[in-house]
Amino acid sequence: MLGLIATGFLASAMAPVLYKRYKENFGWIAVSFPLYMFFSFLSRYPRIAAGESLRESLPWVPSLGINFSFLLDGLSLTFALIITLVGAAVFLYAGAYMKGYKDAGKFYLSIGVFMTSMLGLVLADNMLLLFVFWELTSFSSYLLIGFNHHKESSRKSALQALLVTGGGGLALLAGILLLGSVTGTYEISSFYDMNRVITAHSLYPAIVALLLLGAFTKSAQFPFHFWLPNAMEAPTPVSAYLHSATMVKAGVYLIARLNHEIGGTPLWQDTVLVTGAVTMLFTATLAFRQTDLKKLLAYSTLAVLGTLVMLLGIGSELAIKAFFIYLIAHSLYKGTLFLVAGTIDHETGTRDIGKLGGLRKAMPVTAAAAALASFSMMGVIPLIGFIGKETVYKAILELDRWGLPLITAAVLANACVVMVTLLVGFRPFWGKAGETPKQAHEAPLKMLLGPALLAVLGLLIGLFPDFFISAMLEQSARSILSEELSLKIALWHGVNLVLILSFVTLLLGGLLYTLRPATLRHSFFSALPALIKPSSWYESALKGMLSFARLQTKTLQNGYLRNYSMVIVLAVLLSSSFALYKGYGKMPPVPDASITFYEAALGFIIIAATILLTTSTSRLKSVVSLGVLGFSIGIIFVIYGAPDVALTTFAIETLNVILFMLVLYRLPKFFNHSSSSNRIRDAVIAGSVGVFMTLVVLFSTSFELSSELKDYFASASLLEGKGRNVVNVILVDFRALDTLGEITVLAIAAIGVMTILKTGREGRA
Repeated sequence: MLGLIATGFLASAMAPVLYKRYKENFGWIAVSFPLYMFFSFLSRYPRIAAGESLRESLPWVPSLGINFSFLLDGLSLTFALIITLVGAAVFLYAGAYMKGYKDAGKFYLSIGVFMTSMLGLVLADNMLLLFVFWELTSFSSYLLIGFNHHKESSRKSALQALLVTGGGGLALLAGILLLGSVTGTYEISSFYDMNRVITAHSLYPAIVALLLLGAFTKSAQFPFHFWLPNAMEAPTPVSAYLHSATMVKAGVYLIARLNHEIGGTPLWQDTVLVTGAVTMLFTATLAFRQTDLKKLLAYSTLAVLGTLVMLLGIGSELAIKAFFIYLIAHSLYKGTLFLVAGTIDHETGTRDIGKLGGLRKAMPVTAAAAALASFSMMGVIPLIGFIGKETVYKAILELDRWGLPLITAAVLANACVVMVTLLVGFRPFWGKAGETPKQAHEAPLKMLLGPALLAVLGLLIGLFPDFFISAMLEQSARSILSEELSLKIALWHGVNLVLILSFVTLLLGGLLYTLRPATLRHSFFSALPALIKPSSWYESALKGMLSFARLQTKTLQNGYLRNYSMVIVLAVLLSSSFALYKGYGKMPPVPDASITFYEAALGFIIIAATILLTTSTSRLKSVVSLGVLGFSIGIIFVIYGAPDVALTTFAIETLNVILFMLVLYRLPKFFNHSSSSNRIRDAVIAGSVGVFMTLVVLFSTSFELSSELKDYFASASLLEGKGRNVVNVILVDFRALDTLGEITVLAIAAIGVMTILKTGREGRA
């Protein structure tokens, strides 16, 4: 599995080079990448279906518990097959769709990195490794959403998605670290028998809150739902891949993966259930007033994501069965319809449903694929969507406490989804032909194969569910519930309450579709309250953050070096003083020590030079005072047996004095506008730092400090470094690269100074 991930990143890196060479034919080459991945995972299907789990592990940072650990079981295999299969359809589709784009090579690089990162996420068996891939999907999706970076709306949408999912990623990281501190490991496989340990810990509520916050932001659950519809600024292949089948399901995958280890408590189950149900109903109703094909599909996607999360919150065997069937069904029909929407836009020049109609004659293959996917999305027999919807209803009806409100919400939400399906999958192809910016015609073969394949698969899996997904369903459910299950899939269960609810859903959806034009003219829909405007909360938070940034910039980063120094000094002083205060009681009394004449004389000279430096109005006196201070410190090193450090100090102080003297004549006249209050403030800060450093020195020297490095350097300097001066050997041999880096920095700085001085002279000339 590690080899597959490495191959994915390597192939992605090669994509721009290959695209430059093959251009129009690159789509056929690009599709081989996800197809190779798909068949690689499919070849492991028999072993997974037999109940085996495949695990690979390679140490990465063992001291931190980070390993390249990968796990392939029913759950991860299901997601891996969806990612690669839909990826193959999208890659081939993009070969024609991205034909006119200038940076198509970069597009393939970004989407390849995304696909590989998504595979790494669902295969990772180490939480920190999972987080790395989690952030890689956020970063690559940022590049893909903002691919049309010349448009302000694309840049804004990409930033919004990055901030929301990135903020959730930080919460996820905090939750992972807390979980690691409780369990003592980051390996997900090691969590299987720790449910009681985790749920009984005092940090359990914080772990749940942080992990779910990360999952909810990634999967666009309420109230973080707004970023997904705005991400429709991305090219259609991106929307079809990221925002229907893959990235938005990453949060759903995380909840499913950790359900057994962390779930089972009212806190986990109720939070997941309620959030999913609210998202399902709320976002489905938001689709009512949309007119853009991709926006309609985006809101219906949110409703399905809410349904999947709700099913995980229910957590019963039947709910988990419904979860997997609905997951597969949604990936197939929604991927198809997103690609169809892109085809309509590509061939007609518009996505506005008010301008579309009668396209079935000009685009018969596209219309057929759209019809198949639409029937599945509405839950019409014999498509896989029908089985999924019936299983969802059956799982909800089993509940006692939440049954009635949830089934009501599910029927209403699915009715809105039916309305969306009629608007997206049928209206553009039937009825009166509309006037479109471009003359409609059938799409190229590369744009037809992908959606047609996904639509036909939805039909085949619905007709033969036992053959296609039965074994995988058993193992996937076991990955979540960690117990042997017997889940049978059937297309027909006879006439019952669930079937009646399915018909009610279709009728109610048709009624909403019929009443929609007249209803939209109502004043309520022309001025929605701020509560349900998708981005209102985000915009307010962003404005507040920017206002705070301006305030702190004006206060702290205002261009005055003295302010920067003061802020740094105060921050260090305040943060370190607390630690010193906590350890003050452990410090033994300072032993009596006699002061020699030399020490007293040096102390007097240092104090006098400091007073002269701080009160002088002459630069020459200030430079002399600095030199006296530096040389006095060097003499202290001589007295206490560090002649090498003293020589270094003397050399630096001599150089400083010379440099100061050289530039004195270039500086403006010395002036001092500091008020008395500023001088008092500076004196208090400087005095506090002095007292603090004195206490630190007294504290650190009051203990016998033991260090293995000290003994090692003392013994190895002569044998390995061939030198008796330990400090010099450390600088030149043991940390030679650090020293080389410091020398390089100084050299670059010197070149910069020379350039500025030379430019100044030429400017005056």
